[in-house]
Amino acid sequence: MLASLAGQGWLRASAYRPTSGSQPWEPVVAADTVCTMANALNRLDGTAHLDAPEVFADGADLPTLIQLAGDPRVSGFTTNPTLLRKAGVTDYESFARSALEVVGGRPISFEVLADDLDEIGRQARLLAGWGDSVFVKIPVMTTDGTSTHQVVADLAADGVQLNVTALMTVRQVAVVSAALAGGPPSYISVFAGRVADAGRDPMPIMSAAVAMLDPEPSQRLIWASPREVFNYVQAAQVGCHVITMTSDLIEKLATIGKDLDQFSLDTVTMFRNDAVASGFIL
Repeated sequence: MLASLAGQGWLRASAYRPTSGSQPWEPVVAADTVCTMANALNRLDGTAHLDAPEVFADGADLPTLIQLAGDPRVSGFTTNPTLLRKAGVTDYESFARSALEVVGGRPISFEVLADDLDEIGRQARLLAGWGDSVFVKIPVMTTDGTSTHQVVADLAADGVQLNVTALMTVRQVAVVSAALAGGPPSYISVFAGRVADAGRDPMPIMSAAVAMLDPEPSQRLIWASPREVFNYVQAAQVGCHVITMTSDLIEKLATIGKDLDQFSLDTVTMFRNDAVASGFIL
């Protein structure tokens, strides 16, 4: 697959994983290096200077995860309880340990199930013990609206790698970033797609979040819940470190920068082929 992507003009660039050294993130060695969409971005007007964000595969279907683990564009993985339920997972720990065998040391996020602050802390420490590449997902608040920033701060102080999730405002980013300060490598997941679902432009929020995390080298911003491939371009435009993508969106990344006349012809050809295959008669 790597040779095929290289032949299409994909560039290899370093993904990053946490380290206990003086720098919070280190480049992944060549065998784990991801292919980014740098050349594809170069084919778009006004994006040639942009850094391509890393792609984290979002899902909990183990066969799909195994397939994506072999995709050099994917440098990490994320899950959540909704995805686990959708995939029919019945044994959380068994799934997680199988997933950890597949991802080869790349970051993977597993979310706590609790809604009580003390239990969130207990579960977070349990999940963190499953592997060195585990990032524990902590929702930004409980279901009654109570902020989780104190438990996040306590866990970060204890060296637990976190992915604080379901943020949608700049204020939330500020609170979470402060809670994570001084801790180990961590992610902050802003649900830009859901911000857009609310009829709001996520770009100012994501841009402000990137600027806010700039002085915090151990903290990386995730563009979460994307709805379309263009969100990848938007993430690059604001300098977001990572974007999560489902398998269907990852498959579509190859269309970035595609000639639109050719894309139009391909679409018409698809319609014609399906019309013939359907056997419809008018």
